[in-house]
Amino acid sequence: MKDFPSCFGENAVQVADSSSSSSSKTAQNLVICVYQCRIWGKCCFITITWTKSLMGQGLSVGIDDYSSNQCLCKVDIKPWVFSKRRGCKSLEAYSCKIDVYWDLSNARFGVGPEPLEGFYVGVVVDRQMVLLLGDLRKEAFKKSSAIPLPSNAVFVAKKEHVFGKKMFGNKAVFCDNGQIHDLVIECDTSGVSDPCLIIRIDSKTVMQVKRLKWKFRGNHTILVDGLAVEVFWDVYNWLFGGTSLGNAVFMFRTCISAEKFWAGEPLSDANVVQWSFSQRFSETKSQGVGFSHILYAWKND
Repeated sequence: MKDFPSCFGENAVQVADSSSSSSSKTAQNLVICVYQCRIWGKCCFITITWTKSLMGQGLSVGIDDYSSNQCLCKVDIKPWVFSKRRGCKSLEAYSCKIDVYWDLSNARFGVGPEPLEGFYVGVVVDRQMVLLLGDLRKEAFKKSSAIPLPSNAVFVAKKEHVFGKKMFGNKAVFCDNGQIHDLVIECDTSGVSDPCLIIRIDSKTVMQVKRLKWKFRGNHTILVDGLAVEVFWDVYNWLFGGTSLGNAVFMFRTCISAEKFWAGEPLSDANVVQWSFSQRFSETKSQGVGFSHILYAWKND
């Protein structure tokens, strides 16, 4: 599977924020969603990438092999270019034909690049709908002639960028088919001698980190929908990155159990620990547990 941080580059998802600067509003929007599926008995990841820029809306569908971490095939769809708002593209992986169907002609979008309704994106293998997104399910099955069998796809990860000054708001889920929550990260580092990090879910404070200059990296477990969610944060660039636009990284990782999540990895200090987000994600993904929601938060000072 591809290293997720490298997938983003300088692209970003603009989240509505009254404090955001006009420059960030012109940045390209991008959201990456990853689904774990089985194709002909082979475990793989289907990566759905939604983009939005001044040039128009875009979508790409890629299939990565689970064991080799290699991209097997990929199709780039630009619905607003050449009027390709609906169509079908055939790919090949694991020596079989894979058909990708999409219809975004009547899709309704919000502030982000992901459509809210009026669309479908389907991946069909051997007349079976491996992955189906959107609310136009009947239209997708009719167009693809796929057999309406239950999909084996599991939503395992989502990554996006957000902009703000002190507050960063977003919608988040913490498991496959989980409830949608309002997630707010609040941190004021401008001229504050003792900055504090606060995370709220549905207006309820679930985590507060004081003495942030000493605890600029760390992890903490919270409870959401009865599930243990490990929260990792790295705000070093916010505090010590100078005057340039720096980003912090937050990962919300749902785990089956804390013992399994940290199996074989002793921690000398649970509050301040050096680690790599990409490495942590790869390690936990290989265990086949939980769901990851990763946010890159960019401050507009």
